[in-house]
Amino acid sequence: MREVLPQLLAWWEAGETIGMGTVVATFRSAPRPPGASMLVGPDASAVGSVSGGCVEGAVYDLAQEVGGTGVPVLQRYGVSDDDAFAVGLTCGGILDVYVEKVNRTTFPELGAIAADIEAGRPVAVATVVDHPDPSYVGRRTVIRPAPILPGQKHRNAAEDGAFEQGVSLGSPRMDDAVRDDARGLLAAGHNGTLTYGPDGERRGEGMRVFVWAFAPAPRMLVFGAIDFAAAVARIGGFLGYHVTVCDARPVFATTSRFPGADEVVVEWPHRYLAAEQEAGRIDARTVITVLTHDPKFDVPLLEVALRLPEVGYVGAMGSRRTHDDRMDRLREAGLTEAELALLHSPIGLDLGARTPEETAISIAAEIVAGRWGGSGEPLAARSGRIHA
Repeated sequence: MREVLPQLLAWWEAGETIGMGTVVATFRSAPRPPGASMLVGPDASAVGSVSGGCVEGAVYDLAQEVGGTGVPVLQRYGVSDDDAFAVGLTCGGILDVYVEKVNRTTFPELGAIAADIEAGRPVAVATVVDHPDPSYVGRRTVIRPAPILPGQKHRNAAEDGAFEQGVSLGSPRMDDAVRDDARGLLAAGHNGTLTYGPDGERRGEGMRVFVWAFAPAPRMLVFGAIDFAAAVARIGGFLGYHVTVCDARPVFATTSRFPGADEVVVEWPHRYLAAEQEAGRIDARTVITVLTHDPKFDVPLLEVALRLPEVGYVGAMGSRRTHDDRMDRLREAGLTEAELALLHSPIGLDLGARTPEETAISIAAEIVAGRWGGSGEPLAARSGRIHA
């Protein structure tokens, strides 16, 4: 929906009715990803694409029909042995397209969602696209990160997410399941279709919910151009982060040494972080890993990092001796015990890691546990729900 949002919003604000088809699932070599949308406007014009041309005509006709009837439809398009070039994908892929009627009555939340997207605020939209009871199809709700409370240095990710708009999907069980899973998609910035039993049962089928996750990729800032940083950058990219490696030493901070990073910056770490904060590019999803274990870099950097208004994680590498020395220096620099309590040091969970790759996994595990409130214990040693 993002690429067609300006035109969709213009028609919506004018009080018009639009037929909208959205790719909600793909299989094999489908040409467009989940979330790609096509509009059929009040003037019968088409905007956007769901397949790059393969099934646009069929979706156009269906969107016109649904715009008139108001009854949403989930339609599958793919190659058939009998009629592969009629209404199908010659590339051999399969896609599911959800077609709905959009106007101020059917989608009253659109204006607020568009404002969030324009401002770069994370927001997810969950819509029931399939259910044994047709009355559930088309129900939607909006999930936003919970606000930072007075006195908090950063958002408690374990309590993040709340239904702030939209009706209940049908039952508390449905709402809880969809909210939890939508939070995961929103954190990663990925669209996706979730499958449940008719009442939101996780081990079941029948209800499918499509989640648009409108969020820029979360950032991982890796300070220190060392061998461990290369491994951390790779696993950060795997987890969906936009990874920046920063070091003041140009001989080490090179793109050839860090092919897994999205960008490599040569700058004093504390200056770079302060500039990024000033530019508004640090938020509650940003994670900071300090791997230099050199006080001339670490201390001024952590003075900035531990005083950020919001940040998801701050961890620093080093031995127990390095950690104790670093804490003494930070206290001398004037940091409070409350600020120091935000620091994860020595960095990572106790996995017995030895290599850079194993260490990167231990760091990633601590970041994931902190994001979702995990204990870091083996699941086999615990009871109750796996997902809190």
